[in-house]
Amino acid sequence: MLVAAELEQRIDAVRSFNRFYTKRIGVLNDGYLHSEFSLAEVRVLYELAHRERCTATELARELGLDGGYLSRMLHGFLARGLLDRTKSARDGRESWLSLTQAGRDVLEPLERTARDQIGALLSSLSEAAQARVVAALNQIQTLLADGPADNTRVALRAHRSGDLGWVVQRHGVLYAQEYGFDEHFEALVASIVAKFVEHHDPSRERCWIAERDGEPLGCVFLVKASPRVGKLRLFLVEPEARGLGIGRRLVDELIGFARSVGYRKIRLWTQSNLLAARHVYARAGFIKVDQEPHHSFSQDLVAETWELRL
Repeated sequence: MLVAAELEQRIDAVRSFNRFYTKRIGVLNDGYLHSEFSLAEVRVLYELAHRERCTATELARELGLDGGYLSRMLHGFLARGLLDRTKSARDGRESWLSLTQAGRDVLEPLERTARDQIGALLSSLSEAAQARVVAALNQIQTLLADGPADNTRVALRAHRSGDLGWVVQRHGVLYAQEYGFDEHFEALVASIVAKFVEHHDPSRERCWIAERDGEPLGCVFLVKASPRVGKLRLFLVEPEARGLGIGRRLVDELIGFARSVGYRKIRLWTQSNLLAARHVYARAGFIKVDQEPHHSFSQDLVAETWELRL
């Protein structure tokens, strides 16, 4: 659980961003984009324009609007000829709502202006910065979504420029936060990555990055220990992506590649307190063959060696 002071700081940070962004896009004005409509009214018009038809109940539920407030808004649209309402055949108490052509004519310039406004914001940034903004927005949406994260957009790919620095940085941060490992662990990870680059044999060695919408979520490496033995190293899944099967996919991909290039065995070194990773290894068929207590990274640990015969 977060310390109270840390939570208060994060609340302040979110509120500060809200104030910055609402001012930047002009939603504090009396009318959205200098129009006669409020932000809420434009959002309702947008939803109606992008549906063939819907009911007021569906709109209120999906937008989280008070039913009475929405009803008054819809009556105003009807009075101005922006909205059509027809009785539902399935339930006489319901009415189908749809925008009239006049409603679409009102919304279209607002949509165009909104897109131009965001386009101007993004155009002031480099392409790399634009990609970072979009990736950050996707991550915020994923983390704050009401439902489970969508795992269908997760892809596994080979590493590219920048990924190896991310691997070192995220191992250092997460293992410090979750297990109390000191900077010697990050130094070990950096040395493993450096050796992978310096002695990389692409026909027998590989790094996989799990990625969703441009955001890395996990990684695993296969390196050559001998002509017949491959070594699994640097397996990591980001906290917000755990429970989605990403770790299993990474390890299964590694095993398939190891078989295809002729390894007879895969070996890995882990610690007894890395329970989630050990569960993935066991599920994939690895067996613990050795263990040894040691003191490393400022912690008393039990090192384990696991192996999988292919």
